[in-house]
Amino acid sequence: MSDSSIPKFHEKTREEKLSALESFSNLSKDDIQILKSEGGINFEQANNMVENAIGIISYPLGIATNFKINGKDYLIPMVIEEPSVIAAASKAAKIARKHGGFTMEADESYSIGQVQVVGVDVKIAISSIMEKSEEILVLANSKSKTLSNMGKGAKKVSCKEITTKSGPMLIVEILIDVGDAMGANVTNTMCEAVSPLIEEITGGRVILKILSNYSTKRLVKGSAVFDKEELGGENIVNNIILAYEFAVNDPYRAVTHNKGIMNGIIAVANSTGQDTRAIEAAAHAYASRYGNYTSLTKWKKNKDGNLVGEIELPLSVGIVGGIVNIHPTIKTCVKILGVKSARELSCIIGAAGLAQNLSAIRALASEGIQKGHMKLHAQNIAASAGVPPEKMAHVIAQMTREGNISVTRAREILDNL
Repeated sequence: MSDSSIPKFHEKTREEKLSALESFSNLSKDDIQILKSEGGINFEQANNMVENAIGIISYPLGIATNFKINGKDYLIPMVIEEPSVIAAASKAAKIARKHGGFTMEADESYSIGQVQVVGVDVKIAISSIMEKSEEILVLANSKSKTLSNMGKGAKKVSCKEITTKSGPMLIVEILIDVGDAMGANVTNTMCEAVSPLIEEITGGRVILKILSNYSTKRLVKGSAVFDKEELGGENIVNNIILAYEFAVNDPYRAVTHNKGIMNGIIAVANSTGQDTRAIEAAAHAYASRYGNYTSLTKWKKNKDGNLVGEIELPLSVGIVGGIVNIHPTIKTCVKILGVKSARELSCIIGAAGLAQNLSAIRALASEGIQKGHMKLHAQNIAASAGVPPEKMAHVIAQMTREGNISVTRAREILDNL
């Protein structure tokens, strides 16, 4: 199977969904058992990951369907506790398929390392650093033979001066091609390795030596065309553009607008073991790059009146190293995607963000966000009220019909039954 547009996937049983995944991604029987394992790790593994471990907490793992990205079909694992996100992303991807799906591109995997130097004449120090830049690069690359042998590693040294209350500071920046890794560890290692040499060259004192998570040399960008009729007509398209313009010009709206984007991005990042804190921090900094916080996406009409969405943000992800290598479920999720590079994963994550943004603003611009969201939310409420599986559908339907979704009402309906 190579078509991610699986009819009524959401109506299938768990076994049927897993069977479809097994066929689509060529999963082994062991992979399927991992997906059935209710979390993927035991306490001993958790205890080796973090300090002071006391237990394990699990989140739902679902599959977004219908995605076609750069001509290739994907079933996308998403880990998120919020109802409607996976369904909404799947719906948006289905609409995008009519005009070819998502066209995405990602920069090379460049990480930025920073070394802070104080107690120097910055201009003289910059000149000295640049004269010795090749020596700095050689020393940095000696810390990763793997990257060097692949033609990657530290590529460029640059300098900048910043002014603070404590006086001027020199910031030495190292641009590092980290390949298919997220790159934090190797970047930090290289920065620490070259710090004594930088002190020797400048006569100054190094304080911090660490990567920057503001990965502006690692952007993902892309677009998709969403058919106007599939969206609900010209008025809906116009309303979506007006909703986008609201987000562009008001940070209070832009934060919520971008939160919807991150619903898609972080759900995929969670399933593939990415540093979600770094991704969030970089995205929101990028949304403020012009001095005011604004939308990470753009929306407009093309000549045919269809809606065109665009997304651009820094995205630092990896498919080797860290938790990707040790968490069985995350390894299986990466296998489901079938990604061969960090750049391919960036494209998938970016497309998920654009899809989720489309669904959110379409709902807001038409029937409102609560109609679909609350129907799914009702299931959580019913479960919280202790409704047994055989009575769940009835309780959910009645609460939704009444527009009264609460634990108290769920229990009342259950008692009446």
